[in-house]
Amino acid sequence: MHPDDMRIGDLARRTEVSTRLLRYYEKQGLLHARRDSNGYRVYGESAVKRVVMIRELLESGFTTELIRSILRCKENPHLPDEEQEGATPETVRALRLQVSNIERRIDSLTRTRDAVRGYLRAVEAVVE
Repeated sequence: MHPDDMRIGDLARRTEVSTRLLRYYEKQGLLHARRDSNGYRVYGESAVKRVVMIRELLESGFTTELIRSILRCKENPHLPDEEQEGATPETVRALRLQVSNIERRIDSLTRTRDAVRGYLRAVEAVVE
């Protein structure tokens, strides 16, 4: 095993994602592992960032199918458009909808943050 390699338990601890979910990501084609001589799953250092991205996309409402397409495009940005997995009009519509949803949430979170900051300033002035 290479010094930067890790087993599934290590990846789970570093990403705070259960081993069960990591196996599910593998089954969905979102995460890939090698097998060592004992048959254990082995992941490279890049798996940490990949798992974090998968979690963020899932939390943002993306389907595993869309995530698979996004990850493939991110890994192979120079592939011709016709070779991009899932490059269909439906995918484009789904991605546009997701972007719109994310922008609405960002706007809402920005308003909430600004309101909380205002309240915090008022409270700090009284407490200090």
